[in-house]
Amino acid sequence: MLNAISQKFIPLAVATSDVAPGLRGDVWELILHSGPVVKGVIILLVLLSVLCWGIMLWKFFIFRAVFKESEAFLNVFWENSRLSETYDEAQHFQQSPLAEIFRSGYMELQKFKKLKKNSSSGPYTHAQPLGMGTIKRALEQAGIAEQARLEKSLSILATTGSTAPFIGLFGTVWGIMDAFRQIGIRGAANLATVAPGISEALIATAFGLAAAIPAVIAYNYYLGRIRVISSEMENYSAEFLNIIERHFESIKNQQQ
Repeated sequence: MLNAISQKFIPLAVATSDVAPGLRGDVWELILHSGPVVKGVIILLVLLSVLCWGIMLWKFFIFRAVFKESEAFLNVFWENSRLSETYDEAQHFQQSPLAEIFRSGYMELQKFKKLKKNSSSGPYTHAQPLGMGTIKRALEQAGIAEQARLEKSLSILATTGSTAPFIGLFGTVWGIMDAFRQIGIRGAANLATVAPGISEALIATAFGLAAAIPAVIAYNYYLGRIRVISSEMENYSAEFLNIIERHFESIKNQQQ
């Protein structure tokens, strides 16, 4: 009877002794005892994750300044009755897209006034369509440039969110391949044989998801913030054009 019991538990003892060292510890030991390919995948995912978190924090401070300065600039814009005074105040709002749109439109207006003053052509009323067209294009170009500035580096978040799971999946597939290779070498399909490769596969998948999920959430959040700012830029450009048009009309009435 003792022989039967010993024969029954000897294979289990052997299998337990063959368990990889990494399986007896924490996640860090799993990483240390993983293969070179899986380690490379994990290092790549960690670097992508660190890069994405850096971009997320950087964009957080940028967008906070954008909304804060835009609100302050709008107060200055509507409180001042002279565009020149608003232009001087706008120099203090370097992060505000609305301030940049105003600066571009105001500079184009000043160029048009200077050109009209040095020209021998007729009064403002004949050149009003040309002046409004150039100012409108200046506002549109400034809006496009500001939107591109706000979208800078967000493509990294989108790329990480879409590719990190597949990079982790590559580590998963490699770990499973290694598990089957160990089965073929040892000629046995027990837990001690397949567990190391499966553990490597799971840890690579976990790192892929850990890198992708925050990147996707942050990308969608900042994209929504950009949509809000873009809508504000369009509304402000329309209001600014109306003010300039009324400015031309006042000059026209003075000349009549």
